[in-house]
Amino acid sequence: MSSVSTRVKIGDALGMLLTKELPGRFTFYDGSSIGTGEIPITLHLKTQRGLAYLLTAPGDLGLARAYVMGDLDIEGVHPGDPYEALVLLYRNLKFRSPTPAEALQIVRGLGWSNLKPPPTPPQETLPRWRRTVEGLRHSMGRDAEAIHHHYDVSNRFYEMVLGPSMTYTCAVYPHDGASLEEAQNYKYDLIARKLDLKPGMRLLDVGCGWGGMVRFAAREYGVKALGATLSAEQASWAKEAIDREGLANLAEVRHSDYRDVLETGFDAVSSIGLTEHIGVRQYPAYFGFLKDKLRPQGRLLNHCITRPHNHRQETGAFIDRYVFPDGELTGVGRIVTEVQDIGLEVMHAENFRLHYMRTCAAWCQNLVDNWDECVAEVGEGTARVWGLYMAGSRMGFELNEIQLDHVLAVKTEGGVDGFPLRSNTWV
Repeated sequence: MSSVSTRVKIGDALGMLLTKELPGRFTFYDGSSIGTGEIPITLHLKTQRGLAYLLTAPGDLGLARAYVMGDLDIEGVHPGDPYEALVLLYRNLKFRSPTPAEALQIVRGLGWSNLKPPPTPPQETLPRWRRTVEGLRHSMGRDAEAIHHHYDVSNRFYEMVLGPSMTYTCAVYPHDGASLEEAQNYKYDLIARKLDLKPGMRLLDVGCGWGGMVRFAAREYGVKALGATLSAEQASWAKEAIDREGLANLAEVRHSDYRDVLETGFDAVSSIGLTEHIGVRQYPAYFGFLKDKLRPQGRLLNHCITRPHNHRQETGAFIDRYVFPDGELTGVGRIVTEVQDIGLEVMHAENFRLHYMRTCAAWCQNLVDNWDECVAEVGEGTARVWGLYMAGSRMGFELNEIQLDHVLAVKTEGGVDGFPLRSNTWV
């Protein structure tokens, strides 16, 4: 093993490439450091393996690998909510590209052995180009594997992080002081009002998760609701909840691909947090399928994370490999276009970006409050992934790098849409 201390100090090597001084601190196992310490947050690289992660995957992916494996610690924030540290890094840890001569000098000084990639953390899935063993992107088999990777972690873990609602989508806060549970309940009620649900109606909820919308529609609106999820863990939990709440006569959750739902003639369809997993190229088939499930004048509510633009942009390496394999985002304009192009009439669109920022902050607080039990349930590495992901998402919503949009559409036939002249039922 090479000794960095007899060659080039890690802090010196990184410091020569920084474009601005770091107001926090970044310390290294060889005793070197960078940063002023003005902000009381310190990143500490503990091992040579951690250095190899940084050098072989420069940027977010290398930092994430070292952090998940415990080779990089962050002092001054809780691992369940590293939001302040991520803001510090986002604003201040900026590097310029080294010249070829500088790059050679740094690598020689730090040691060539550090360019051998260490094993990736067990929480990391294969890169996109190596997932073809599971099938083509967004085939049923590959989608099932992607959903399994993220959602079949542990129902108990999700209970601690998400809270009693077991709802893993953006909440809608009716007022500043609303709790997460109030906001999740309000979100479901808002969707029900947008869909104009009434007793005796039939609702299809695709990608239903733990059955939150299915159970709410059945319990509060007397709707006969069917949900479909690719996660076996979610379906099992949802079925127990339905039985526990005495809703079996109205509510059903199936462990199945939404494409396997054969019933038609639904009064309403809700898609809450599924479109992110569909793939942009599959939108025509996806929205066409949902349209075919509706009766004339039936309504569709699509709730999903979006980008603030409609250009093609691949998901970042950390999110793709650790959180949502094969996930794809686009702008609400693209979603509206695709919904219109398959023949539905778009009636309403609404942006809830800042509501998702608050939702992520609440989830992080739940993780902090239940940290020891969460670590005991899934291991510290996985718990660190979740803290990093949710805090990073909070920052993304805050900076308007990602958004959350509702698109409400109707199956208009013969010019009849079933809406009043001007609807205000959801205001």
